Amino acid sequence: MTDQPLAGRTVVDLTTALAGPYATLLLAGLGATVIKVENPATGGDSSRNNAPYVGRDGLNLARRHDDDLSVSMLLRGRNKLSVTLDLKNPRSHAVFTDLVRDADVLVENYSPGVTDRLGISYERVREINPRLVYTSISGFGAQGGPGSGKAMDSIIQALSGVMMTAGEPDEGPVRFGLPIGDLLAPLFAVIGTVSALLQAEHTGEGQHVDVSMLGALTSLVACEPFDAFEAVGLPQRTGSMVPRLAPFGILPALDGHVALCAPTDSFAHGVLRAIGRPELAEDDRYRTRDQRVRAADELHGLIREWCRVRPLEEVLAAFTAEGVPAAEVREPREAVRDPLVLAREEVVPLRHPRHGDVADLAGTGVPIRFSAARVALDRPAPGLGEHNEHVYRELLGYTEEQVAELVSEAVI
Repeated sequence: MTDQPLAGRTVVDLTTALAGPYATLLLAGLGATVIKVENPATGGDSSRNNAPYVGRDGLNLARRHDDDLSVSMLLRGRNKLSVTLDLKNPRSHAVFTDLVRDADVLVENYSPGVTDRLGISYERVREINPRLVYTSISGFGAQGGPGSGKAMDSIIQALSGVMMTAGEPDEGPVRFGLPIGDLLAPLFAVIGTVSALLQAEHTGEGQHVDVSMLGALTSLVACEPFDAFEAVGLPQRTGSMVPRLAPFGILPALDGHVALCAPTDSFAHGVLRAIGRPELAEDDRYRTRDQRVRAADELHGLIREWCRVRPLEEVLAAFTAEGVPAAEVREPREAVRDPLVLAREEVVPLRHPRHGDVADLAGTGVPIRFSAARVALDRPAPGLGEHNEHVYRELLGYTEEQVAELVSEAVI
């Protein structure tokens, strides 16, 4: 008996790079047994060859020792079992059948058409295990997309329109530093997978869950009515400030930057009191939200001049004293070491499986707290094929001779 939400569920993980492995990382953190299937002919998941690497000498741009691990794999491989299987080898079909026969979920992020060529499509897997939930994460959906149909995060950001929502109005497109296309699709994939598992409990039938990176990101772009903004003359790109919510934006202080969010009358009047101009709360330029929107540039200029000559600590204290939402703009390294997110295990230390905490690295946790369940990413990333013996011998029941034969024929 365990208290993990997905305990007892088995996930066959055919993913590589970021979008797919992040989905299966979350499923693993929720308690599923995730069997990561990697191709021995290509060195496994492409993330294994992403610099930088960490090992006995700490963090380095290039591998120095055989047991050095990519930080990408150190992060995305946690709580997973790694087995090797060359799905292009005809002998692999029997092994693949054994892996999925009693599994609950399969997750893949191949380009459209690849699963058909490999003989592992949803239609084929459904014949083996009709209860299985088969989740596909791709750039454009199972039907494929424009050009090569291959998707990278920057391609998805470009096509989704999100690049034209950031930056100053007179600048070129801005690529988000966080790979939001790669990270958003897996969240929807996990929601879809868990929903399909619940449905299968009632129907006895699995199904194909199809999530596209483009659709996931564009759906969020559509959450903000950018087309309506344009139609009424509001700018879609506003840079560091947001005139339609004034006062709202990023302002420079003497020794840093402050994020200010004061769109309501109460918050806005608190800002005016904080900067020593309480009388402006009754000024017809700033009294109501619509008035502040019309005078946004002037209002933001007034607040900016007050902030820029004061230390960040003083600025934040003044806003906080008036109950105004404001915060320091932090560097990523500082943000991921916030005591609050560490205490809630939303960010957790990354440790090398052999050498431990040698590089002071932080990685994503499972950012969901349950009152009656445990979630964790507390087992280190595996080496390539580290769990072949456990999965093939103990879980699938293969004999030592069968495993040796698979190795000799380069199947595993």
